[in-house]
Amino acid sequence: MRSTLQRVLYVWVALATIAGLPLHSQQSAAADPGAASNSVPTITLDEALARAKSSEPAYAAAQASSRTAALDRSIARAALLPSVVYHNQFLYTQPNGAINQAGSAGAQAAPKFIANNAVREYASQGVVNETIGLTRFNAVSRASAAAAIANAELEISRRGLISTVLNLFYARTTAETKVQVEQRAADEAASFVKLTTQREAERESAHADVLKAELIFQQRQRDLADAILATDKARIDLAVLLFPDPRSPYTLVSPAPKPLPTQPEIETAAKHNNPELQSALAALHAADLDIKSARAAYLPDLALNYSYGIDAEQVAVHGPAGIRNLGYSASATLDLPVWDWFSTQHRISQTRILRDAAKVALTSAQRTLIAQLEEFYKEAALAERQLASLQLTVDTARESLRLTRLRYTSGESSVLEVVDAQSTLTTAELALADGNVRYQLAFANLQLLTGTI
Repeated sequence: MRSTLQRVLYVWVALATIAGLPLHSQQSAAADPGAASNSVPTITLDEALARAKSSEPAYAAAQASSRTAALDRSIARAALLPSVVYHNQFLYTQPNGAINQAGSAGAQAAPKFIANNAVREYASQGVVNETIGLTRFNAVSRASAAAAIANAELEISRRGLISTVLNLFYARTTAETKVQVEQRAADEAASFVKLTTQREAERESAHADVLKAELIFQQRQRDLADAILATDKARIDLAVLLFPDPRSPYTLVSPAPKPLPTQPEIETAAKHNNPELQSALAALHAADLDIKSARAAYLPDLALNYSYGIDAEQVAVHGPAGIRNLGYSASATLDLPVWDWFSTQHRISQTRILRDAAKVALTSAQRTLIAQLEEFYKEAALAERQLASLQLTVDTARESLRLTRLRYTSGESSVLEVVDAQSTLTTAELALADGNVRYQLAFANLQLLTGTI
């Protein structure tokens, strides 16, 4: 009795599937959020990349580092120019009890400290300072090199973010394609349940055929549920980078596949647009500038100073005796390094050690670039060649299933042959979906390596 009810249930499911009735409306709504609302946004790959750049913290940190490095370069340039301050000071000194007759204000109490000119002294002056030395000029070049490193690191972060978005984007689109494949396989299995049930009722096949068809239908339903779940996971993983609320529904529009360029074109572009190589070159240049900066400690610095204003016992342009208090002073100071207990020599040795390490990093970046070019291009070329083969396999498997079902209907083949043909078609369609995303990702890796995306 139970087996009869089960067969009736499967026949009803099969008939509902053939009639187009929704067997898993809740799952379908989860797999296709766009069906729930007309206001669901449609996200292209370019829009997904733009949204991710505005919300990913590591990329934001790299942007901040690049911008601050540019400001450091501006600060280093400003240090080459004279600085101007307006200096104001009141100085009070304890008197020593004697009378000073040499001040501009006449007889007055003499200060106790000989370094000060009067008991009360007022200074109000504009002061211009300028220091000339190799260290300051080298600091500008060093800041420019640091800015180049920061820009290269920003580009590396950008391409890393793009790689993450690409993987999540194509994972979502591939998951949706696999849902369609599993849906077709489930519909095919339900149709086959109906066929075997009809043939059993007409006494043209054994009950074992119905049981086998039912088992395959159950498996296809489970596979479909797993595919829908995988789609939901992929949707949420990508939505973390795209929306404030990761649960927001959206749909994706995949870009059309592009033809693969020739290998010489890829190699030429990679040599000029690879951020890892540019970062290594900038780091080596910065290490050379650090050596120059360390050697500059052996050279003197020239400091120039010019002051104009008041330095008197009263805040006034003229003193009591009519003497004009406004005046200027200038100084030039040249400090010659003589002995520092080998500190400068040790700093030079440190910078040379770091430069040698930067050379090793540059050589490694060059070797890695060559290897990645070779590997990524071969991967993309093979994936592109296999697409046609995978499509041919799908077409052949689809025709094989059609013919096998016809042969089964006429009693010329067994249920196992039909089940095998169904499994072959499903496997071929899933392989085609994987092959498409494999080529898209391989081509995207080449674009990232050459800076064309």
